[in-house]
Amino acid sequence: MMNSQGGYPTVSVVLSVKNGGRDLPQALGTILNQSFADFELIAIDNGSTDETGPYLDSITDPRVRVFHQTDAGLAGALNRGISLARGRYIARQDHDDLADPSRIAKQVQFLESHPEHALIGTRAEIWVGDKPSGRFHDHPTEDEILRFDLIFNNPFVHSSVMVRKSALDRVGVYTTDPARQPPEDYELWSRISRQYRVANLPERLTVYREVPSSMSRAGAQPFLQKLVTISSENLAYATGVAEPEQVHVDMAALVHGAEALVSPKPDVEGMCAVLAEAGHRIGGGQTKPELAQRVLHAQAQIRHRFMLRQQPGYGLVWRAARNIRGHLRRLIPAAL
Repeated sequence: MMNSQGGYPTVSVVLSVKNGGRDLPQALGTILNQSFADFELIAIDNGSTDETGPYLDSITDPRVRVFHQTDAGLAGALNRGISLARGRYIARQDHDDLADPSRIAKQVQFLESHPEHALIGTRAEIWVGDKPSGRFHDHPTEDEILRFDLIFNNPFVHSSVMVRKSALDRVGVYTTDPARQPPEDYELWSRISRQYRVANLPERLTVYREVPSSMSRAGAQPFLQKLVTISSENLAYATGVAEPEQVHVDMAALVHGAEALVSPKPDVEGMCAVLAEAGHRIGGGQTKPELAQRVLHAQAQIRHRFMLRQQPGYGLVWRAARNIRGHLRRLIPAAL
């Protein structure tokens, strides 16, 4: 057991729950049965009206610290948990997701061995309810690829992540700005990746339960606006620009399908040049093959979405070709 902070635990697991229902005991059980025992679990009862509060109060494990409050939103609840944390590493856990027994041990080992990294996630198996879906969140593992992917999307499973407390002290905690959350996790990982290296473990150490409403707690259009805001900020930072310019907004809006936010005459070649510059900077001046492929794919996506927007006939031809390819894929295996 590691305990080098004058009696404080090495890890603080932070969980916010509102009306956890039947999933909560199983999720908590996967944390309390971790092979790494030097942790505290900070459970924030975020305005529950079911049996969540009494259940949490009934837990006798001394590592569990329970706090009750009115609903402060996910970001507000997690920030309270972080403010109460005594560990040097902050691990996330959701009330309905499951953790492999080795998850915390492997993440602590990684951060101890990689002092330049501030964030470590894991790959995840996707369940729908209590059943495996056969699908996975097999996100990239390497820092450069993750930092490029973060320009547009979130390559981390929220409930799989462990972060250095010292990094949060430096870059700040979850944003509560309505213009940037949700997705508060994507926004925070973006800020962390600007100052530190990030990674995912290659093992699937998390079971992520897919919920229809998990993509956005605020509706599709407000969520899109926030994605474009964060993504354009990421693009600006990746190319050394202090604030997003129209080219960055156009790129983010095109990728996320936010047509109303695209300018009347977007500069497609300028957007592709921005992507090349971002890849060059992220790669430290030496764009490795996998990163180069990411850049080329992103440029192709931008050009494709630009053509769909500018030339309706292109979209009809593209959809017809896609349907033909899909039909051929179904026919070929049947003929073998």
